[in-house]
Amino acid sequence: MCRRKELNMLKLENIRKSYDNVTILDQINLEIEEGEIVSILGPSGCGKTTLLNMILGITDADSGKIEFQGEDLTDVPMEKRGFNIVFQDYALFPNLNVYSNITYGLRNKPQISTQKEVEELIDLLGLREHLYKRIDQLSGGQKQRVALARTMVMKPRILLLDEPLSALDGVIKESIKDRIKKIAREYQLTTIIVTHDPEEALTLSDKVLILNKGGIAQFGTPDEIVHHPKNPFVQDFILNQLEIKRNNIFTLFDRQPSERMPESVAC
Repeated sequence: MCRRKELNMLKLENIRKSYDNVTILDQINLEIEEGEIVSILGPSGCGKTTLLNMILGITDADSGKIEFQGEDLTDVPMEKRGFNIVFQDYALFPNLNVYSNITYGLRNKPQISTQKEVEELIDLLGLREHLYKRIDQLSGGQKQRVALARTMVMKPRILLLDEPLSALDGVIKESIKDRIKKIAREYQLTTIIVTHDPEEALTLSDKVLILNKGGIAQFGTPDEIVHHPKNPFVQDFILNQLEIKRNNIFTLFDRQPSERMPESVAC
């Protein structure tokens, strides 16, 4: 599948959204560049999913502007934006096998991807041996890869992922993270991810958008967030969670955080 040549840049200006006079998002200003992986992180109710849905086009902003490559998409309906989403529950068709799920969107738009491009994507996501299995025969990680493949064959201008790793554990989660990174790099595809997990956001993303109480608490690289938190919320909500997780891991191995783990244990 050929890499995109055009500049993928998403710009949000002064976005505001409220429900029943309760402000969910206010004064959201954001620019996301071509090929960046950006995670949206924050506590429950902070507006993560609402923001993702406004970018996708299934939720309207009360005010503000959404631009993509200089084009105003604020009032453009979802089906005309060219953005695709992988939902948390994968939304696969249980009556179709893996291959039919992957190519489902091409039934009405066969010109979008060639057979060669479909085959390349199947190999990239390691799905060759599963093509004729039923969906109920797949693991969670395999279902996630099928959902990614089905979205990618439609060549989205932006890829949106809603909690893509929340149902996965351990090695499977790390494998999917690696594949998301590979897709973004291979196709220079701007990718936006909603997650509640600081570790996931900081290890997967080029930049992380941290929301709190309807506003942006910090937007920056993982290094900036870890080493230069902008306010007490980022320090308490994000970094303290990571500190607790780190200490728990070292406790399991009966070591102090400053001690180096033996090569046979480190991974």
